[in-house]
Amino acid sequence: MDYIFYILILVDIYIILAVSLNLLMGFTGLISMAHAGFMAIGAYTTTLLMTRLGMNFLLTIPLGVLIAGVVSALLALPSLRVKGEHYIIASFGLQIILYNISLNWVSLTNGPYGFSGIPRPQIFGYAFSTYRAYLVLASLITLVCVFIVWRVTRSRFGLILKGIREDEVATSSLGQHVNRFKVVTCVVGSSIAAVAGSLYATAISFIDPFCFTIHDSIFMLAIVIIGGTGNIFGSALGALLLISLPEILKFFQVAETVAAPLRQMIYGALLVVFMRFRPQGLLPEYRAKKE
Repeated sequence: MDYIFYILILVDIYIILAVSLNLLMGFTGLISMAHAGFMAIGAYTTTLLMTRLGMNFLLTIPLGVLIAGVVSALLALPSLRVKGEHYIIASFGLQIILYNISLNWVSLTNGPYGFSGIPRPQIFGYAFSTYRAYLVLASLITLVCVFIVWRVTRSRFGLILKGIREDEVATSSLGQHVNRFKVVTCVVGSSIAAVAGSLYATAISFIDPFCFTIHDSIFMLAIVIIGGTGNIFGSALGALLLISLPEILKFFQVAETVAAPLRQMIYGALLVVFMRFRPQGLLPEYRAKKE
């Protein structure tokens, strides 16, 4: 049962990552290649504060969110003054920078050795030491994050984001400050990704730079595309599918040296199939009406 609980915890973490990325990609039309980097900010912030300062887990989350938000704003402010394609390039560059910082700033991040034995959260004296207990905590935090994104997308703010996605010029002509909305959206989406990083670090009890590479950012994009851009619940379904489906390989006693690249091949094949036969994803934003 512990193995199932562990997989469900990973599903929760990637649901948070997927819905936060969908806020950018599906509702605003911005593609971020740095989502794994913002996840890393949350993971390293929580790890450092818990292991070196003994800070409570819940107190580390707002600090990780704050740092990720500031870094995201520094990225978004200059890059979003031009076309959205420039944001893809800028976010890709930020992902490489964050990866190299975590790899080479040994005095802070332990470099390629990372951190092991990261303690599980303790809240009001209760330690979430088992996978069953941690799943409850992860699910509660996931529900809060999903609710925040859902409320944003259902509000007037969300309608403006959809307007920006469809036609920036028309939205701007209606008196809306397009760049301001895009920057705020980037900050919100990146900050929520940091929450997932905090959960990941304490759930796995080990992090290193190789946990947050560009391949992980691409994997998050795959979840959003397969689940359905512009649909929060599609992101949740995509996370459940792409996290749990490859785990079936373990029941066939496939060597890890074979299973790892095979998983990547499965992700790639699913992307090709969905882009060819169902580009709107499993749960599209709008369902086509039958004639």
